[in-house]
Amino acid sequence: MPKPDIELTEAEWRVIKAVWEREPCTAPEVQGRVAPETGWTYSTVRTLLDRMVGKGLLSAVKEGKLTWFRSRVTRGEAQEGEVRYALRHAFDGALTPMVQCLLDTRGLSSRDLDELERLLREKRRRTET
Repeated sequence: MPKPDIELTEAEWRVIKAVWEREPCTAPEVQGRVAPETGWTYSTVRTLLDRMVGKGLLSAVKEGKLTWFRSRVTRGEAQEGEVRYALRHAFDGALTPMVQCLLDTRGLSSRDLDELERLLREKRRRTET
């Protein structure tokens, strides 16, 4: 059974990126990582971590006085969820207008275009077999 789309809030993105960098990690470690950018207190970070455990985004293991957090979703799964969200909400599920928007709004180098062409050829080859 495929995983449901993962949709993270902006705050959850900040937290999970900090977890990915240091996992397993504790709430004070995450707070130390995100506080300079956000000003969040320990209790704010701990609340976010606990909610993310409840949503299945993180796991938590208590060892003595410490709780260790690990991600339950990969960076790729989270990115895919974001793309699917944008596709559904901003482009009514239509991929071509989304790709056109990305092509029109990003400064693409020749290297970027070559890589996109390579990816398309590879995808076409996989779907034809």
